Amino acid sequence: MQTAPPSYGSDQSGLVCGYVFGREADGTGRPLDTDEARVWLKNRAHHPTEFIWLHYNLANTASEKWLHEHTALPEEFYESLHEGPRSTRIELADNTLIAVVNDVLHDFTFDPSDISTLWLSVDKQVVISARRKPLKAVDVLRNAVRGGEPIRSSVELLIHLLRDQADALIKIVRDAIATVDGIEDNLLAGKLNTKRASLGHLRRVLVRLQRLLAPEPAALFRLLQRPPAWVAEIDAQELRQSTEEFSMVLADMASLQERIKLIQEEIAALVNEGNNHSLFVLTVVTVLALPINIIAGLFGMNVGGIPLADAAHGFWVVVAIVASFTVIAGFLAFRRQRDVR
Repeated sequence: MQTAPPSYGSDQSGLVCGYVFGREADGTGRPLDTDEARVWLKNRAHHPTEFIWLHYNLANTASEKWLHEHTALPEEFYESLHEGPRSTRIELADNTLIAVVNDVLHDFTFDPSDISTLWLSVDKQVVISARRKPLKAVDVLRNAVRGGEPIRSSVELLIHLLRDQADALIKIVRDAIATVDGIEDNLLAGKLNTKRASLGHLRRVLVRLQRLLAPEPAALFRLLQRPPAWVAEIDAQELRQSTEEFSMVLADMASLQERIKLIQEEIAALVNEGNNHSLFVLTVVTVLALPINIIAGLFGMNVGGIPLADAAHGFWVVVAIVASFTVIAGFLAFRRQRDVR
């Protein structure tokens, strides 16, 4: 019996889902399989008012091969698939928008590895998206299309994806703010039950999110200033607005990082103060025990000529001497502590 190759959540060509838009009067999308997509791509000139969205899983090695054989994507798109981690960017190549969008996985747990990349090629009639791991924003977009939400153009599909990503990021920032608020409340209540390491981990994740999700300003600025001729004015305006909304979310994230930094410094100060107090107590105990230890050591020597050995009140004299030195040592220790404060 021959075993079927793994599909990785896609069909044999690597297609996860496909939709064609423009056939319905209300602008909703109709599902498209691989064979239908192949026929449409071959005869795209006969469908000038339509556009398609094909979403691929790169974990299936057949996906990139299929794209090479049946699409005419810019070479920059394939080059971006094999680059290392890069920040989110949208640029123009051969009159096609090439987007590299970093997004979070479904079960995001504030772990740096829960961030993955989505690659897109967008022209007037064809939107190709590809990923290696399931991403939250893509599935939100899929559910919206499946639920009958109208999509006006290929650029609006990209805008929808960027806004879904911003919504997911807003939720992450809100969860992080709730965590930081709880830590601040505990600090105000005098409860130090949070380690600096956990805050440091949260801050590193936020820094990584900001670095990867923030769009590269230079390429985006050039695109917004001179969009392709096939991009409608309303789409260019909404793209500009979506990037501004995203920038506001990133600004909130930056301010949250600063809050975390201040809390870390406050926790460090409290820990340092606690350590100093413990060291002071240990010093006082050592100082107070020093006179009696010295005198006990001297009088414990088994030699002749021990002072006050034959005196009737020798014991009480020694006790008075030890008590006097202990009081003096304690006074000096506490006085030094007051001077430090």
